[in-house]
Amino acid sequence: MLLHRNAQLSEKAKQAVQYWLMKSEPDECSIDDVLAAPERRTAWTGVRNYQARNFMRDAMRPGDGVLFYHSSCPEPGIAGLAEVASKAYPDPTQFDRASDYFDPKATRERPRWFNVDVRALKKTRLVPLAELRAHRALAKMWLLRPGSRLSITPVSAAEWRTITGSLL
Repeated sequence: MLLHRNAQLSEKAKQAVQYWLMKSEPDECSIDDVLAAPERRTAWTGVRNYQARNFMRDAMRPGDGVLFYHSSCPEPGIAGLAEVASKAYPDPTQFDRASDYFDPKATRERPRWFNVDVRALKKTRLVPLAELRAHRALAKMWLLRPGSRLSITPVSAAEWRTITGSLL
């Protein structure tokens, strides 16, 4: 009986909304680009880091919250709010020989890379990295850890509340 209850809790936990920070270079895909796209939606393709891929493939669910982060630009920071808009599916760029993200080891039968669709909800004021670092409540945020370079990182519910409630 105890195992059964734990299994139910585990299944319930899988269905709970989670939160993510997803980085994009604004000259490739900005929050404005996604807001202008049909249905304000884009496929989050081209991720070639196994841990980031695993977050999309194994943990992200439609409805999860997303902090849309502009990176590799003069002023990196949170630029908008979005949501995961699809379950993970094979990233089509891995099969496209003309793509910078082509992977010769990937096959349609055994894809190596997955992506989700993201729907932009709104553009926010830019919250720069320095401002995030200044908030004690965000001290343990994955993005702020030394050496953190992942393009997709989990955000705790408390961090989400701090950012969306106080900073945006």
